[in-house]
Amino acid sequence: MLFALLKAKLERPDPMDPTIRKIDFTLNGQKVSTDVESHLNLVDLLRRFHLGGARESCGQGLCGCCTVLVDGVALSGCLTLAQLVDGKNLTTVEGLDASGDLSLVQQAFIDEGAFQCGFCTPGFILMTHQLLEVNADPEEQEIRDYLSGNLCRCAAYPEIIRAVKTAADRMRARGL
Repeated sequence: MLFALLKAKLERPDPMDPTIRKIDFTLNGQKVSTDVESHLNLVDLLRRFHLGGARESCGQGLCGCCTVLVDGVALSGCLTLAQLVDGKNLTTVEGLDASGDLSLVQQAFIDEGAFQCGFCTPGFILMTHQLLEVNADPEEQEIRDYLSGNLCRCAAYPEIIRAVKTAADRMRARGL
């Protein structure tokens, strides 16, 4: 019973609570509005929209599992308060294939087997998207440096590096 009450409280904030604020933002290309508590972080906000790609692991912004792009900039969803995205554009890993096709980065991660358990993969994919936006042809050391804030406990790093290179090659070949 207690669990059900707590779950309901998390899913439907009390509109009379003075710490609750309505925010409007774009989530994976769609305009949305919701009420959020002052303490709610992005990971928990995304759960309300049934998006599970950003995952809280360390809770300290050190592992990259909770990565979300806010106005094109990667942020730690576990540390970013939901109220701060009011009026912003959020992109999650689920939003990268909004057209129904996987993005070139997502496909490269699959083709190169750049995952084992998959827990960290969404964060790596979003960081790779951001990297390739600023550097279309990164060297291996640049890739390592850029992705250094993302941790893979399964040690799929060689495959991840290959996936980034593959995605970069495919994007350049398509003139992206």
